[in-house]
Amino acid sequence: MILIADGGSTKVDWIALDDDKKEAFRTRTRGLNPAILTEQELYDRINHNFELTRFKDQIYKIYFYGAGCGTDKANHKLKNVFEQIFSKAKVVVKEDMLAAVYAASAGKEAIVCILGTGSNSCYYDGKEMHQNVVSLGYILMDEASGNYFGKRLLQDYYYKKIPDEIAKSFEENYQVNPDEIKRNLYQEDSPNAYLGQFAEFMFKHKESDYIHDLIKSGFSEFFEKRVLPYNKPNVPIYFIGSIAYFFEDILEEVAQKYKLQIAGVIRRPINNLIRYHQQKMG
Repeated sequence: MILIADGGSTKVDWIALDDDKKEAFRTRTRGLNPAILTEQELYDRINHNFELTRFKDQIYKIYFYGAGCGTDKANHKLKNVFEQIFSKAKVVVKEDMLAAVYAASAGKEAIVCILGTGSNSCYYDGKEMHQNVVSLGYILMDEASGNYFGKRLLQDYYYKKIPDEIAKSFEENYQVNPDEIKRNLYQEDSPNAYLGQFAEFMFKHKESDYIHDLIKSGFSEFFEKRVLPYNKPNVPIYFIGSIAYFFEDILEEVAQKYKLQIAGVIRRPINNLIRYHQQKMG
């Protein structure tokens, strides 16, 4: 079997294909971002999954597309973990941006954007992927991502900028005492995923002017920093990820402000990614 994975910081979707290009199994693990997690944490998250360990000796090739895999050091770290567990497999680790391109562009020229727990973008010329900026991750970049909005929400809550009704609902749904927040941000292993969880709360309150304006502001920043610099006004734009999917109406609103057309929004790229690899298998 070959094993294909679309890996975010929050979760990873895995699908195995047999030699007949048919799905053998699919499963999900917690996120595997090598830029944030240690090798031991990466190993444990994979090794604790029943399906992956059950079939590990039948896997002869792994294609992993993941958040945080855009540098050689992070790439090597994750590849080393895979080779420990899947000892018979040839391992290919690429960044999640490439999976988004394969899932969205159908091999044609496009601007492809990720808006999930993290964010990123690229211009694909039909053969090669080009990025105007190297992503430095959730602390410095990731505009309009789940963790970006999580930070904004927590900041506004503590600066008392959130309307009372929404602030009350926020308190009822989450632990908002400073010790708990700081523990998750500075002591736990996935602070970006912790911040990203607040996107669900924002979706529940998306009809409020406060949330609408917050999302619109973040999307505008993303377009200005991650889309407009490519200077490709007539190239189709695709978005991948849960933030783009659940706030698609606001995304369209912002795109229209910049006189741009969104060609498609895909919540999870894994099924399109599978079709791409099935075609490659001949």
